[in-house]
Amino acid sequence: MSADIFIRDKVTRYEHFLNERLRTDLRAVLEHRDAVYSDMAEYLQLRNVLEKTQKLGLTQSGLKTIVDLGANFYAQARVMDPSRVFVAVGLGFFVEFTIDEALGFIDKKVALLTGKTHELTEQATQIRARIKLVLEGLEELQFKGEPPGPPRRDVW
Repeated sequence: MSADIFIRDKVTRYEHFLNERLRTDLRAVLEHRDAVYSDMAEYLQLRNVLEKTQKLGLTQSGLKTIVDLGANFYAQARVMDPSRVFVAVGLGFFVEFTIDEALGFIDKKVALLTGKTHELTEQATQIRARIKLVLEGLEELQFKGEPPGPPRRDVW
């Protein structure tokens, strides 16, 4: 009888660890990875715009555009000197670059963000492996002494 209570207590602690720690960690890592992918998409979009601006020769003359003021409010704007752009470099700082300098910075930043996404994907894989290990341990504890059933497959 006390062994049964001990097993139930252990199962409860493992379930708590699984739900409160591992799954929340996995969710946080995946959300962080999604944010990094979003940043990378913005830099790639900026690179495409700068390359098209450079290709069309719009760096010499003025440029007419629409600017998002926030909350989906837009205003027309005129850029007098489109040969220089401000690029967000991180931590809320912006740096003024020429188009060639900005393209070089964007390539380096995208490479850095790609490495970060690979690192976060590896972390997510490790957490998923831990979740699977805990689930197998829980199954072993709960069905101790019973013949094993057909193999189960986790759905993520």
